[in-house]
Amino acid sequence: MDRRAFLASALAATATPLAWAEGFPARPVRVISPYAAGGGPDVQLRQAGPALGEALGQPIVIENKVGAAGVLAAQYVAQQPADGYTCLMGSNTHLIQKLLQPGLRFDPVGDFAPVSNLTASPTVLVVRADAPWRTAQELIDALKAQPAQANYGSGGIGTSAHLAGATLASLAGLQVTHIPLKGSVEIAASLIRGDTQYAFPVAGTGIPQVQGGKLRALAVTSRKRLSQLPDVPTLQEVLRNELAVQESWFGLWAPAKTPPAVLDILNAAVRKVAAQPALRASFEAVGNEATASASPQAFADFVRSENRKWAEIIQLTGITANS
Repeated sequence: MDRRAFLASALAATATPLAWAEGFPARPVRVISPYAAGGGPDVQLRQAGPALGEALGQPIVIENKVGAAGVLAAQYVAQQPADGYTCLMGSNTHLIQKLLQPGLRFDPVGDFAPVSNLTASPTVLVVRADAPWRTAQELIDALKAQPAQANYGSGGIGTSAHLAGATLASLAGLQVTHIPLKGSVEIAASLIRGDTQYAFPVAGTGIPQVQGGKLRALAVTSRKRLSQLPDVPTLQEVLRNELAVQESWFGLWAPAKTPPAVLDILNAAVRKVAAQPALRASFEAVGNEATASASPQAFADFVRSENRKWAEIIQLTGITANS
């Protein structure tokens, strides 16, 4: 090996991810949000966006592509160049949708390169503030006494709110009807109108409505009680079943075959942002937790394990793409 080749080999061995990524990012990075503006997940992304842009040295441009419970946004990002400049705010909802509809034109495991988790949030069992039920058990007893008389709402078929509602019905033996709404931001309005009797919005959406006096919280789907709702039991406490523990999570996915060096840079930026006390406090104020992944591989392993868990829940509930 001549001297020039030896130096090139030595430089390659010690090159930083930034060098391998050829100066990434050299322009703004787009993050596609599958969620309606004003909904909990979209708010969290926009809270983190400026700090994430600062960590990367380039602005973060957030675009909303809402529809089909996140499928439209996922299909769009899966077709973008694998250069790290377009990412998806991926979530367990994307895994659920693929499990329900195997024929969808995207694979949440195979078509994306996971970057990092960003936040995790349980759902909250809520009813209208003036509803007669003050505990989850009172609600269950009332629904059993009048089978097939109640509706529960969600942001769409296969969303976390849908799965949580169906899990409650399956474990408690309820006969209820699922009402898929246009988006999670419609849940509170549906309850207030009386179109639905209960729902499971994510904590980031539900807790502000509870604190604002519009809704009443009866249970949370986290493993332990939330500090924001210390008197509200977990659904696991009520139902005594591990499958009642369900948390929504939201993280960054890049298109498959995005260079590992680019993934490492994006992951490092998310970890830096998630460690900021102010951001963590803002997430925790509404029942969310900043949950940056230690590496892209760690997030990829987590996504695969979640895929197995949600498959088990779908089998329990018997949910299909049309119900």
